[in-house]
Parts: sequence; structure tokens; C-alpha cells
Amino acid sequence: MIRVDAVWLAVQPLDMRLGTEAALARVVGIFGAAHPHHAYLFTNRRANRLKCLVHDGIGVWPLEGASKQSLTRVQLDALVLGLPWQRLGDAGIIRTI
Repeated sequence: MIRVDAVWLAVQPLDMRLGTEAALARVVGIFGAAHPHHAYLFTNRRANRLKCLVHDGIGVWPLEGASKQSLTRVQLDALVLGLPWQRLGDAGIIRTI
């Protein structure tokens, strides 16, 4: 199991046909660097697909499933389930942003 300490969501969509190297270049372009034990999430234009790149400290692994946003574990779980993750705050409170 690869340890993930932080999860980041790129707000701009990604072409899901891009390979690992092109997606990694996008990570470096958006987030400045690919940090070990961080996961970087991208959605397609329709926001119905996810692409996740995870840096394990040695290399970057693609896992399918201009701005950046840090996600909490609760927000990540909601995003994967298709729930309104943007409205989840502390302790799972849903609020308007």
C-alpha cells in the first residue's frame, strides 16, 4: 500500500488520454513540484472521470479512478462517491461557499 499524506485537486480539467509523463508535467506546472507521498487528482471536462497520480517517494504512479486545492480525507471520500465535496467543512458540516 502506498502511503498518501496529502491529496491535491487540480481545478482545470485534464485530457484523460494523456500519459503519465504528460500528466506529471501538468502536476509540476500547476503545483510547482511532485512531492513524495502526495496524490494529485484531475478530472475530465465533464467531471465524470478521475485520474490520480501518486508519488511514492521513488516514482509517480498513475491511478485511474491553473488552480489547486488541498482536500481533506472526508472531502476526498465525498468526491470519489460523487457527493458535493466542495461544501464539506470541518466535522462534515455542509455549508455554502
